[in-house]
Amino acid sequence: MYVCSCFGITERDVREHADAGACTPRRIASACKAGTDCGGCVRRIQALLGRGVAPAAREAAAIAPSTAPSTAAVPSVAPVILAAARAVRAARSARAAEAA
Repeated sequence: MYVCSCFGITERDVREHADAGACTPRRIASACKAGTDCGGCVRRIQALLGRGVAPAAREAAAIAPSTAPSTAAVPSVAPVILAAARAVRAARSARAAEAA
């Protein structure tokens, strides 16, 4: 199933990047651009990542919870990505208005 229709990124693509170490939406965006255009897929990416923890880290947490990495101090990047997407849309609208 497609996660990011702007760039044609699938759930499988996101999971592959997460398995390779991209454990936050920002790192997924750096790896494949998902979440960098309209921002509509950011929440789905977060859900696939299990709130920012890579699959390997989730497995480690299930095996040894006391040694699992904590994500409590990691802020959500969704507001940043959404704000950037809004700014891009506003700039595009302004350019379209000038051209018209």
